[in-house]
Amino acid sequence: MPEQHRTSTGTSSKGVRARRTSGDVGQEAVTQVGPEEAARTACDWLQNFIVHRIEGVCAVRRTEEGWCVGIDVLEVPRIPDTTSLLATYEVELDGSGGPAEYRRVCRYHRGTANR
Repeated sequence: MPEQHRTSTGTSSKGVRARRTSGDVGQEAVTQVGPEEAARTACDWLQNFIVHRIEGVCAVRRTEEGWCVGIDVLEVPRIPDTTSLLATYEVELDGSGGPAEYRRVCRYHRGTANR
C-alpha cells in the first residue's frame, strides 16, 4: 500500500502548536508559539539573568521575527510598597520561540502614574 501524506494540525500539552503539511516530508514540522507560551518562556529565561523578582507580564506582542514580551520586575523593594522601584524589561523571542535578547526599557516608582 503506498504511503499517504496527511495534513494535520495539533496542539501539544505544552501549548506549542505544530503544523505539518505534505511538503514537510523529511523536514521538521513548523512550530508556532502562542502568546501564553511566549510569555512563560520569556519570564523563565529572564529570571536566569536578573536577581530581582518578576512581578508579572505587562505586554505581549507579535513581531515580524517572533514575539516581544514586556515584563515588570521589582528592582528595589521599599516601605511603603508604593515607593518601591520597578522596571519594565522587554524580551525578544525569535520565530521558533527561543529567546534572542532582553533589555530594560524603563524604571519607575510603583506609586507613580504613567505620563
